Amino acid sequence: MIAVMWLFLIGTIALVALILCLSELWWRKRQPNSEFSRKFVHLSVGTFVAFWPFFLSWHEIQLLSLAFVIGVLLSKWLNIFQAIHSVARPTWGEIYFALVVGLLTFVTHSKGVYAAALLQMSIADGLAAVLGVRYGMKHRYHVFGHTKTILGTATFFVVSLVLLLGYGAWSNNLASLVAVVLSLVATGVENIAVGGLDNLLIPLLIAVAITKF
Repeated sequence: MIAVMWLFLIGTIALVALILCLSELWWRKRQPNSEFSRKFVHLSVGTFVAFWPFFLSWHEIQLLSLAFVIGVLLSKWLNIFQAIHSVARPTWGEIYFALVVGLLTFVTHSKGVYAAALLQMSIADGLAAVLGVRYGMKHRYHVFGHTKTILGTATFFVVSLVLLLGYGAWSNNLASLVAVVLSLVATGVENIAVGGLDNLLIPLLIAVAITKF
């Protein structure tokens, strides 16, 4: 049983490493907009991690989170994965991403709440950035010196709401009106949390709010 557990953990780490390597190779070969490379990792790894509680223990997730924090710090220091570190603006989003994976386990032991909270970061925030940069740059505004787009903000709210309504339907534990309010609050936080801090604050906010309600 222990051998199977270790194989599972090693396989999980290997899959995340594979995604990072593929993103890096693609970035180095094509030199695309770094935001798309970062958000590819954001979407793929974040969505994968969101469902970890369904096949990993909370303690294992905490250990993996710690390992990823160390790994991201080393990567940032040694500039190993340039695709996720090459964004022009200063950000610690990758570290907050790795950190919140473990912190959420201290907020909730509900698999559904954990998934709903992390998917807010991975899918809602990821799609908002991709669509905003690709199609929304004509309608921009600035918050604390950071460029935001109306399309990106609207995308975040819509995807956030769909995710929360989906969680509510699955768990029968979240009223539609509460989902709307939480999506509005999360959208506001996404706008004002600069430097990648939204990666940390939004999942924690959603997890705490759902648990309270």
